[in-house]
Formats: sequence, structure tokens, C-alpha cells
Amino acid sequence: MKLYYDFHIHSCLSPCGDTDMTPNNIVNYAKIMGYDVIALTDHNTALNCPAVAKIAEGNGITFIPGMELCTSEEVHIVCLFYTSEDALNFSEYVKSTMPPIKNKPSVFGEQLICDANDNVIGQEEILLVTASGISTEKVVKKVAEFNGICYPAHIDRSSFSILSNLGTIDEYFGFKCAEIYDIFKEDELKKKHPYLEKLKILSDSDAHYLENMRIPQQIIDVPENNIKSILDYLNKKKGAN
Repeated sequence: MKLYYDFHIHSCLSPCGDTDMTPNNIVNYAKIMGYDVIALTDHNTALNCPAVAKIAEGNGITFIPGMELCTSEEVHIVCLFYTSEDALNFSEYVKSTMPPIKNKPSVFGEQLICDANDNVIGQEEILLVTASGISTEKVVKKVAEFNGICYPAHIDRSSFSILSNLGTIDEYFGFKCAEIYDIFKEDELKKKHPYLEKLKILSDSDAHYLENMRIPQQIIDVPENNIKSILDYLNKKKGAN
């Protein structure tokens, strides 16, 4: 089954996310655009995942709860989970490893927690764009402890990527996938980093504004359109049955 996907979308909970990125706006815009499956990946938190999950369920879109984790080396990692409960448990753990720096909305932006009606029910006080205490070396195993899978985000970027910050990607880290923001750079990156040939390559929008959400183009081919089928596929080595 071929599915149009976007596994890297931010809501108004990310301080750099637009306040228009509410749960309802994200899901309904994705539906209008023609996506089959989306994930919410706010910086270092999953607190808006339950609201998006509830809305997606009534709109025929498969929703995967997630997070964009910032590791201790400031490498961004897309983390995806089988349930919102798993994502929220990981979210609490990540928060416990972060420095207790309070957000300054006038500087960094608001961090809005919403319900399924887009009502603001709270704000995260801890600044979400700081580095967590989880190392890139240990992130695959740590996310797995919370029933999730993960892969390095936007590896083609000059900041907050595994290649820009650590200079390499290989089997040592244990990733099964990698995200390239500009998919036209795939061949160039594979020439420089041959290990990428062994990984499933994904390309997501990393949308912080509604207009950043791309016209659906990227497809995954999985047995069924549900979270288990999708994450099981992403968690297998390339070429494995």
C-alpha cells in the first residue's frame, strides 16, 4: 500500500512554530493536501500529540505521535512512537534531562498546549529548543525503551544535523533510516557518505508554518495503513522482508 507521508511537522507548541499550527489546522490542511499519514514532532515534547491524534482519527488520516529530539550534541532526531502514551512517557523523560531554562515568549515564541478544539489549555514553561541529556550514541536504544523508533533529521543541513555536528553517519549509531530535507541532494550525499546506501531515505517538510507543508510527493510502500505497519517498516533494515 503506497502512502503519502510527512513525518516531521511542528505545532504551536514548538517555540519556532507559528501560532496557526494548531491541531485542527494541521490535520485539516494535511487532509486537504492529500496526505495519508502524518506525524507531529515538536521540539523535545509530545504534549500536543493527544489532541492531534483525536482529530486525525475522525478525519481518515493515520497519525503517528512523535518528537524532534535535540541530543546532547545538538543533533536533531525524529522520534516516532506506536502510541501517544509512549510518546508522552518519553516526553517526560526528555524533560527530566533538559536544563531548567524558562522560556521567554517575547524572544523565542510561545509554547502553546492545545486540546482537540484548538483551545489553549496551557503553556510549557521550560524552553524546548535546548539540548537534552540524551546522546546521539545512545538515542536509538533509549527511544526503543519507550516503544519508539528514531532517525536523524535533515542530515543535509549545515546545523543541527548528524553530519554537520558529528561529521559522519555509520552503523555504530544503529539507525535504519535518515531524513534528507532536500531530496535532490540524495545522490550527492550518498557519494560522500556511502553508508547512506544501507538506510531508508525519507524526506519530510519540517513544517513550522502551514505554508511550509509540501504538496504530497514522498511515498512509503507498506502492507497496511496503520501505525504498527508503518513503524515496523521503518524499523527494519533496508532490504529486509
